[in-house]
Amino acid sequence: MHGTRPFRADHVGSFLRPERLVEARGRHAAGDLSAEALREVEDECIRELVAKQEEVGLKGITDGEFRRTFFHVDFLERLEGVTVTYGEFTAAFRRDDGTEVGFRPPTMHVEKPIRHVASIQGADYDYLASVVSRTPKVCIPAPSMLHFRGGRQAISEEVYPDLEAFYADLTAAYRAEINDLAARGCRYLQMDDTNLAYLCDPAIRERTAARGDDPDELTHLYCRLVNEAIKDRPDDMTVCVHLCRGNFKSAWVAQGGYEPVAEILFNEMGIDGFFLEYDDERSGDFAPLRFMPKGKRVVLGLMSSKHPAVESKDELKQRIDEATQYVALDQCALSHQCGFSSTAHGNQLSEDDQWKKLARCVDVAGEVWGET
Repeated sequence: MHGTRPFRADHVGSFLRPERLVEARGRHAAGDLSAEALREVEDECIRELVAKQEEVGLKGITDGEFRRTFFHVDFLERLEGVTVTYGEFTAAFRRDDGTEVGFRPPTMHVEKPIRHVASIQGADYDYLASVVSRTPKVCIPAPSMLHFRGGRQAISEEVYPDLEAFYADLTAAYRAEINDLAARGCRYLQMDDTNLAYLCDPAIRERTAARGDDPDELTHLYCRLVNEAIKDRPDDMTVCVHLCRGNFKSAWVAQGGYEPVAEILFNEMGIDGFFLEYDDERSGDFAPLRFMPKGKRVVLGLMSSKHPAVESKDELKQRIDEATQYVALDQCALSHQCGFSSTAHGNQLSEDDQWKKLARCVDVAGEVWGET
């Protein structure tokens, strides 16, 4: 940990998009609004979002991913060598009421050598930093997001007959981006990784093995990719990883506790904190936290961004107490299990609900850890 980051009351990153932002992005996609005019609308919405985050008491401030459609694709497709296709397969997202949400997610392919040819988040970070009075936080997808979904088949064997060369190019591109962010002043970086949480699901582990990948070896690999990506970061830059089992229109993909990945993940990934989904029984119990090393912080995602009900203080405090049977209270913090809008489609709650839930997060953190 670096100082107080991650914060006792923290947030994964994305927020529900205001209607005028949705409308502006639709006009831009239709060719009726210029990129410059769209950015002006995004700037206005982000400035208002920053003010709301600071008003509710958050210390780590994001731009809500207001300039993105997907939490991962909009970043990865700006690496040279990556192409994106749509409609190749349907993902089985499910809601807690048993209904399914049909979704054909974008699929990324690597057809040329991976290169970092220009700053990706730099201008967005500069704007965010210019309008915050607290700590600006940047969220980017983890390197594994360019590997797990398609695996070997999504990476050209002509370009990369040896996957080690792909991993080397990928992490070099990440280092270039992180170095650029660091030079601009970024000191709080989060990487979002659904894959390590998917590898907690017995059914997904079985499918992964069936395609020829060892789930445990992938866990080792994905830790190595993060370590290689951040190895040049400044000593005072906080890096966290967020794990998620799917978050699309309040629906999810995977289930299963952290036991299959915990010992490897917590001890091999050289980062400062882990944002872990813990909002319902799909994430299992807290026993895997016994592997959490000293000096690292776990942000307990005990609150849900998927529904409008505000969790009670007593419920949250009880669950924090349960977690501290396995990890010290001083190593813990509180958040929602994921952002409120991992894609621009948003979840099934209102902006008012969103802010009530964040206010509760800040209040509980203040009462549990005595920090305001």
